[in-house]
Amino acid sequence: MANSSIRYGASTRKRAAGVKQKKQAFYRCEACGKMTVKRIGTSIWRCRHCNATYAGGAYTMTTPEGEVARRLIAGIKK
Repeated sequence: MANSSIRYGASTRKRAAGVKQKKQAFYRCEACGKMTVKRIGTSIWRCRHCNATYAGGAYTMTTPEGEVARRLIAGIKK
């Protein structure tokens, strides 16, 4: 079994695998534009190229609420 700590059903294991995949993925840096942002701690993300540090979601670089806020701010700036 891949995730020995996750038990009780295939759907739970699939959901946990999806979260783990998002947590370990690389994300695009807003400062330098490279796909080098990696999670270094809970909600802390750092670019390995330019060392820019971001606060984001616990398991993904951005949260749905953060995306909504970003769009609203972009609309206000226009």
